Amino acid sequence: MGYTRWSDDAYEYLRDSRSNSGTDDIFANNRLGRADARMLPHGVKFRESRDSDIHPESLAVAVFLDVTGSMGRIPEVLVREKLGALMNTLIDHGVAHPQILFGGIGDHISDQYPLQVGQFESGTDELDQWLTGLYLEGGGGGQSMESYTLAWLFGARHTSLDCFEKRGQKGFLFTIGDEASWPTLEKKALQALMGYPEATDLTDRQLLEEVQRSYHVFHIHINEASYKDDPKVLGYWKKLLGERLLILNDYNALAETIAATVAVIHGVKLSQILSSFDTQTAGTVKDALVHVSSALTTTPKPASGGSLLSRIFKL
Repeated sequence: MGYTRWSDDAYEYLRDSRSNSGTDDIFANNRLGRADARMLPHGVKFRESRDSDIHPESLAVAVFLDVTGSMGRIPEVLVREKLGALMNTLIDHGVAHPQILFGGIGDHISDQYPLQVGQFESGTDELDQWLTGLYLEGGGGGQSMESYTLAWLFGARHTSLDCFEKRGQKGFLFTIGDEASWPTLEKKALQALMGYPEATDLTDRQLLEEVQRSYHVFHIHINEASYKDDPKVLGYWKKLLGERLLILNDYNALAETIAATVAVIHGVKLSQILSSFDTQTAGTVKDALVHVSSALTTTPKPASGGSLLSRIFKL
């Protein structure tokens, strides 16, 4: 995937065409009351981010959005207003060939569709297709926890990235939401959701260790509504991720925050990135990235002797 180019003109056309559309017009699966079968993880081997003639040095960026409750408004903001800001901020600050995968996260205990996964894409129509293909289930268990670690499981075991396998360059994986994560994914849930013939319980720390082999991993806490400055929720993420927890005080700056994080890790000065934003957005992003620098994470070279895919993860 990822064999087409981003186009501002195409995005403006899509955005203008939806100016009078409601949420369920944009996210058509909401009317159907079910997830798109193409985005269900059951039986998926890999989602691939590949180099091509027009993207010779692709960079994988996986963005998993909480689609429960009030968080469902964030995918809509990206569709209507901010997808262009995400792509253009990346491209304008040295990430010439981003390939974005959009996914949805819910609650594996209470929701019917706790994980939805698109494809890595670079083109406007394709990015829009997978983003609007999300089913905003709106469930959640009401216990201040969702299943964000499903994104880590999928990234670690079900993606294949040329940026890492060819160049030893880690991709990026962001989870976005306003709650903590369930600390364990139970084997029965994994068998049902993923189609694993066998499985074992997996902890958040196990999965984080796995996914960090090939991704820079961040969680963006949307610091609004019920869990604003919540010590239990923030304490969970700080203990697990440390400086890789980004606290975002205005979800309208999400796209810029994601793109700025990627650019900073690639060595671009934050001040240079912030100068391209309006004053309010720049202030919000600066606060969120206060602890992020290019020295925060390292990118190891893959071991010699074959592709990283030669490693078999036993479940």
